[in-house]
Amino acid sequence: MKLIEPTIEYKEQIRAYRQEFLVSGSSMDGTGSLRRIEDPKEWIEFCENSKRIETVPDGLIPATQYIFVRKEDDKIVGMLQIRHYFNDYLEKYGGHIGYSVAPSERRKGYASQMLKTALPKCKELGIDNVLITCIDNNEGSRKTILANGGVYESSVYEPNEKVYLERYWISLSK
Repeated sequence: MKLIEPTIEYKEQIRAYRQEFLVSGSSMDGTGSLRRIEDPKEWIEFCENSKRIETVPDGLIPATQYIFVRKEDDKIVGMLQIRHYFNDYLEKYGGHIGYSVAPSERRKGYASQMLKTALPKCKELGIDNVLITCIDNNEGSRKTILANGGVYESSVYEPNEKVYLERYWISLSK
């Protein structure tokens, strides 16, 4: 498995990944603007611009987008985004990391591997305590966070989505 930034060589897989989520009605956590940007090339450019404070779109904070690729067949099985720091919303509801696994690839341990691979990248960004949230009834995400050292802090109600979110911290200062 490899966690890499998206490139144009994956454009058809990015399109298919997006479509799989739209068809299944699943949440595209950790994909940034992929739900609203249909063209993979445009989305890749958006991701590139989102990495730096000088080019991040207005109203957003810098974030690095990754795709999680299975080496055997070079297939995208998941996506993950690391937010470099918080705005008010992320501090309360979103956290540093968002991630998703393609509906057809779930329950194979990819989310846990993806998160484990992303934590050193957080450390490189100077993030020593990583906040990750998940919907309170998402047992798979909860297990993924706990398997990577997550410590439960609290639950909060997110009024826009009308869901309760569990907040977990992972310390990287060891």
